[in-house]
Amino acid sequence: MQLGNFSVSLAVKDLGASKAFYEKLGFTTFMGDSRNWVIMKNGPHAIGLFQGMFPQNILTFNPGWDSNGQKLATFTDVRDLQRRLKADGVALVTEADEATTGPASFMVVDPDGNPILIDQHV
Repeated sequence: MQLGNFSVSLAVKDLGASKAFYEKLGFTTFMGDSRNWVIMKNGPHAIGLFQGMFPQNILTFNPGWDSNGQKLATFTDVRDLQRRLKADGVALVTEADEATTGPASFMVVDPDGNPILIDQHV
């Protein structure tokens, strides 16, 4: 199962303070609106900083994207991933509309309560 690009999405209290901290660890801003969220990279490693958008940290996978946010030539669509997980008995917290195409997302929670967002942007 190919889930796409991986990052950790951190729920932060103060975007500016968090951004400054991760810059000291060698991360640089890759994308974002700089008011509520930024994606930062350090080599192949990516973290998302989200202020006021999520109640807790989230593991995030982006089907269709490489590690630089560029569209892959081939990838497994988020709706196909969703159908496969449902068939395997994985409970979904939110679901993508299977009647659509393009960007969509769904969320599952692992046995320890960690949310996992499968978020396709293409």
